[in-house]
Parts: sequence; structure tokens; C-alpha cells
Amino acid sequence: MKTIVCDVCKRVIQQPEHERNYFHIARRDICESCKDQMDLILKPVLRTKQPFTYAWFDQTLQDMLEKAIGRGKFETPK
Repeated sequence: MKTIVCDVCKRVIQQPEHERNYFHIARRDICESCKDQMDLILKPVLRTKQPFTYAWFDQTLQDMLEKAIGRGKFETPK
């Protein structure tokens, strides 16, 4: 049995199934609830970016994950 811990909230993911209850994003493993929080924060940012580039998206995603890992959770920008 594989043990996976969310890199953001540090909770153990019970019965891990890739792309179902944990996600491997930017070389990090995050649980489903942290991914949902990340998507809620990221969606409005993506909609306002013109012109969209994948290099910008990758950098934004990486920065967001690093900040969340440091804090232990995703926080909505003010």
C-alpha cells in the first residue's frame, strides 16, 4: 500500500488513487480538497489574463503552490 501526504496541508491521503483523490501538479502531490481550493483561486486569475501563455500559466501555478506549501493552505488574494 502506498502512503501519500498532501504537500500543502500535510494530511495523509487515504487509499490514494491518482487523478481521483490526489493530483500530481508541478512535481507536487496535493489532495482533492487542496486542488479544489487552488482551482477556485486560479480560475478568476486565468480569465483576466490577456494574452494567455502557457509559460505564464506554469509560473503562476508554481508560485501559487510554493506559497501554499509555505503557509500550509491556499489563501484567497485580497
